[in-house]
Amino acid sequence: MKILYFADIRFPLERANGIQTMETCWAVAGRNHQVTLIVRPDTHASPRDPFDYYGLAPLDTLRLERAPVRGSAAARRASYLAFSIGRAVGRARADLLFTRDLGVASALLRLPLSMRPPLVYESHGYAPEVAGALPALVSTARRSSAAKLARLRRREARVWRSAEGYVTITRGLEAEMRRRFGERVRVAVVPDGTRLPDSRSDDTISSEFHVRDPRSPVVGYAGHLYAWKGVDVLLEALARLPGARGLVIGGHDREPDLARVKTLAERLGITPRVIFTGLVAPPSVGGLLRTADVLALPNPASAISTQFTSPLKLFEYMAAGRPIVASDLPAIREVLRDEVTALLVAPGDPDALAKAIVRLSADPALASTLARQAAAAVTDFSWKRRAERLEALFEDVVRGAPGRGLGARGRAIRAE
Repeated sequence: MKILYFADIRFPLERANGIQTMETCWAVAGRNHQVTLIVRPDTHASPRDPFDYYGLAPLDTLRLERAPVRGSAAARRASYLAFSIGRAVGRARADLLFTRDLGVASALLRLPLSMRPPLVYESHGYAPEVAGALPALVSTARRSSAAKLARLRRREARVWRSAEGYVTITRGLEAEMRRRFGERVRVAVVPDGTRLPDSRSDDTISSEFHVRDPRSPVVGYAGHLYAWKGVDVLLEALARLPGARGLVIGGHDREPDLARVKTLAERLGITPRVIFTGLVAPPSVGGLLRTADVLALPNPASAISTQFTSPLKLFEYMAAGRPIVASDLPAIREVLRDEVTALLVAPGDPDALAKAIVRLSADPALASTLARQAAAAVTDFSWKRRAERLEALFEDVVRGAPGRGLGARGRAIRAE
């Protein structure tokens, strides 16, 4: 199958969006599909090789194509959309179009199916709700106008009703879309994933945390440092645990969040006990996580994390073979089971988080059991497994497209 994947991002991108895009395309291409990933050029002075950056071997079946964009942010967006439409036209050029960009999907769906291949859209949240909540969750986000929110609602409705295939990353998001817009066929619930330990290209170990001491457990966190991710809650919990140390992996020095959490650590008097690594190359994260004794996923309840999130760190934690303490949220419960693969605690509650960390430190048998069972469960959330689930939907979509095969009736496809 020939697949065009549209990602309107500079590439490679340090954020989870970039990692998820590359890993998904690489895994799908690894199943002998011809994948072309269409992105913006890297903005670094010396452009980086995405395969090197993400620690992946080049594949003959995965090709990167860079759309020519320049000018202001609005001009770059318009240029990418125009380029995408030009690349999509012509049903002989690809068997399938795939994107997680709502604007791109909406624009491509304005083309009649007679002029383009069928399109599959992957949703990571209900856009108007996410956009409306972002200013309270991300320090650099601007408040969305009523006109923008209305435009996003129209796009969501159009894509839900018109895309030939639809992916959500959680069951909660699928239920929300059905509640808002009604039933549809060819929907797949496909969570995110991780590389399993034997396929990691870099197992870097930080010597500072290599020797474990039960009297001074290391609590690890990986990912961006936006307030809605809960790093502040973790630091508050560490302030209640005088013997514990923190390892915070991630954070961009050109964004305000790294400075914010460092300031909070200083105010709490825990700076000597917490290491902030800053940005780390994606292949190195797994090795660093394995230097921790406990891994924390402390998301407070929010418009994003309650129903819509499928965080990469969750699956990386499971693969790291360390016990996990996570917020008890519906999206998290789709993957983790309390007292089986993790300890789930009240979201946004540093006292509850601290008590769970103490419990794991005091009960090595429980910690070992939770870590072992999470590591066993994560095999169903590898990038390879994700590609298999997507492939099932892709094949159904292509068969069902007019003039493209058997014309099979649509069906809902579940990830379970």
